[in-house]
Amino acid sequence: MNTKDKSWKILSLIPIIAVLVILTLIPLVNIFYNSFFDIRWDDGKYNYTYIGLENYIELPNNKFYLPGLINTIKLSIFAVFFQMLFGFLIALGISKIKRGKGLFISLFLLPILLPPIVIGSIWRLMYGFDFGIFNYLLSFFGVFPLDWLGSSSLAFTSIVIVDIWHWTPFVVLLLLAGLESLPTDVYEAARVDGTSGWNEIIYITIPLMIPTIIVTMVFRFILSFKVFDEIYLLTQGGPGTSTEVISFSIYETFFESDNMGLGSVMSVVSLFVVSLLIIIVLNVIRRVNKYAN
Repeated sequence: MNTKDKSWKILSLIPIIAVLVILTLIPLVNIFYNSFFDIRWDDGKYNYTYIGLENYIELPNNKFYLPGLINTIKLSIFAVFFQMLFGFLIALGISKIKRGKGLFISLFLLPILLPPIVIGSIWRLMYGFDFGIFNYLLSFFGVFPLDWLGSSSLAFTSIVIVDIWHWTPFVVLLLLAGLESLPTDVYEAARVDGTSGWNEIIYITIPLMIPTIIVTMVFRFILSFKVFDEIYLLTQGGPGTSTEVISFSIYETFFESDNMGLGSVMSVVSLFVVSLLIIIVLNVIRRVNKYAN
């Protein structure tokens, strides 16, 4: 590669680097800077008062953030686990279909195409205490109506169910793309050797799909920390703090409590926690994969 070609390739990256800096780096630096100030709206403008680490010291005493962080981690673990399980099974089933595959894919994509307000309205009706379909079905088994969204013991499970329904199609789409790209000659050789269907899945499909599974799982794990729509539309973080998540805690702090400094600290700490968890998950997966090989 001559110097001219190398210079041209470097110059061609400048626009995307500029966009990345403007949309990512500058907001991150700004929010980290704001975390050291008490920021209040007064006389038509924001007034900054430097308070050092006081916001960081105050954060553990915040009654919403810690429960929100714990709930977010729990929701991510449960939701992503079942999304990966159901997503893989559904993607595997669709990959075996010879005709009408496009129709099935279109049907499974509907949940991620619906606007959040529609999803919230649908599930609020389904979870309804008096006329919801879940309580109607339970009545056939002699079970009393359940307060799906108003009970602290059921509200969190209800949100997890909605998240699984909402984002499993996304997992299906990614895993199906991985399944469609697998080499066919490996399967042909396995069938010649008399490999059964289950052994084919366990010993051929899953090992070949591990890179795609890892990428999909990490991607969904990251996105699950951004859950907000379901919480805002269905429970508002309640009852109590049973469905409080960090994104909703940050929203309340920024826009309802008008405490931008503390909200910035929440954002910074959340970014650190998510990054740390992703590193841990990747290291565990890498070790398991290394051990399996």
